[in-house]
Amino acid sequence: MKVLVSACLLGENCKYSGGNNLDPRVAEWLRETGCEAVPVCPEVLGGLPVPRTPAEIAGGAATARDGQNVDAAFRRGAALALEIARREGAALAILQPRSPSCGVKEIYDGTFSGKRIPGMGVFARLLAEAGIRALEPEDLTGMPVPAGEK
Repeated sequence: MKVLVSACLLGENCKYSGGNNLDPRVAEWLRETGCEAVPVCPEVLGGLPVPRTPAEIAGGAATARDGQNVDAAFRRGAALALEIARREGAALAILQPRSPSCGVKEIYDGTFSGKRIPGMGVFARLLAEAGIRALEPEDLTGMPVPAGEK
């Protein structure tokens, strides 16, 4: 089974800071289940550079800390990443927590204060609307691959 994965979780330096969010739990789960990772970074796909000014969702739109509205890039990247998921036949995604693109359960509140609120990033929401299940690395513990999906 092919699984969409936030590229930063696999060690790709695509994070706003120029670094990554390498998470060994993701690689271990992929190895144990025999699933194939399809790495994506919606923000880079949308045309944003690495490194870039951090962004958060404020008033329903992705806005950079310097006040620049980057919502169009976030939405463009999310749409392109969804196309990749569909083309690859991915029915599952493992996404970076709290990201304004990929957060599944919570995101930062848009004030750049570090405060978190319940919510979904732009890409995570698009996946949900398309019926593609999205998880965060912490959700992988003990999660088997659905029968017949390997």
